This record gives sequence, C-alpha cells and structure tokens, in this order.
Amino acid sequence: MSADDISVQSAKEKDGWVSRAKPKSISLAYFPDTTITIRLITRNELPQLLALYHQLNPVDAPLPANDVLHSIWDAILRDPGLFYIVADVAGQLVATCNLTIVPNLTRGARPYGIIENVVTDSNYRRQGFGTQVVRYALTLAWEQGCYKVMLLTSSKREETLHFYEQAGFKRGVKTGFIALPPEQL
Repeated sequence: MSADDISVQSAKEKDGWVSRAKPKSISLAYFPDTTITIRLITRNELPQLLALYHQLNPVDAPLPANDVLHSIWDAILRDPGLFYIVADVAGQLVATCNLTIVPNLTRGARPYGIIENVVTDSNYRRQGFGTQVVRYALTLAWEQGCYKVMLLTSSKREETLHFYEQAGFKRGVKTGFIALPPEQL
C-alpha cells in the first residue's frame, strides 16, 4: 500500500487541522477471501483495543476506574492530533498503532509525528497487519504535512527492527533516549 492508496480529507478549523481518514480495504495473501479494513478506531472499540494492549504489555499497570478510563478515551477521540489506527477483520481488531501529530515551530513550522503502541494480535502476526497499520499512520502523517515521523521500540530483536524498516523507517538516523520518572528507575 502506498501513500496514494489512502485518501485523507482535511478541513481547517479554528483550533487546527481535523483529519477525516477514509478506511482502506485490502487483501492479504493469508486471507484471500476476507476483507480487511485499515481505518481509525471507533469509540465502542475500546475493549478490543485494551485487549490488544494487554498483549503488548501483559504486566502493565492497572487501568483507572471505568468512568476515568472513558473520560480519557473521550479526550483522546476528540483530540485532532491523535489517530488510533486499526486493522479490522470481520469486526475483530487484529492490529493497531497510534499516531500523534505534534505542532512545531522549526522546519518551516511543519509538524512531526510519533507512532506508539504498535501491536498485532498473536494469532495474526507475520501476516502483514502490523505493516499495514503503520503505513496507514505514515500516510496520515505525510498528509498532515509532517516533516518526519519517529518511532521507538524496546525490542532488540533483529526481526522486529527489520519489520520497522520494511514499514518505512530507517535506523541509525538519530539516537533516541528515554527518561523515566524516578519511581520507575
């Protein structure tokens, strides 16, 4: 899938850019008779997203109470700079990543993007779903005028690093650093 395969219509609003990404139907070799849709998540799919996140971080900190969680989720969905991309196979979310568009005052005031939380359901790995959601996120970022998109991975496995290279990233261009709160050190 190339940048030309995804259509994003943008409209200027008073508070900034709001993107309306059109879903993209694709076929993958492992699923020749199945329609796979790469699209933005909907509000009612939070439980499926959290199930994918559990596979990403099985020992993650507990989530807050439901009312707080839903308040955070609603704020995420309202934020025009946040995009949660999913691969949908017959109503089941099988892969996801999220893209944050960050306004910027360098590089001609062009924004940059950050991709996080890339995960594919363990039953659907190595079949192209992760690549498709990451490429969709990259296309959204380019259409929003980003001059670069960054991604960090904690994995040192060569196959994971190769996955990101195949999805369009280059390693060794910059050096990343992480700072954690003192209680997490």
